[in-house]
Amino acid sequence: MLKRIKFTTVPAEDQSRALDFYSKKLGFKIFTDQAMGEDRWIELQIPGAETLLVLLKAKNPGNGNTPALVLVADNVKGTYEELKGRGVEFTEPPTKAPWGEHATFRDSEGNLVLIGTA
Repeated sequence: MLKRIKFTTVPAEDQSRALDFYSKKLGFKIFTDQAMGEDRWIELQIPGAETLLVLLKAKNPGNGNTPALVLVADNVKGTYEELKGRGVEFTEPPTKAPWGEHATFRDSEGNLVLIGTA
């Protein structure tokens, strides 16, 4: 029986740039950062969360309009203001929809990220 998701991946053309974005702007903590051939295996974690985020080396990420990552926030507007203050550029400010409030931004690699209510 399945228990939980161990990790999910976000494509990163420049792993160092992506690591800087996710750790300094979003507040993720480094769980693992080690050599993997010519690239790196980087696992990040939201403090207190079980699921890890892997910044996987990839060419031309961020070409779609489907979020590569969806994060839950207890206060979308407050999180939006906090992240905007750290330099995150949003593509959509907090918006209310029938399914909940959400906001979207692109990460340093062009991946679409959505923050919303549970």
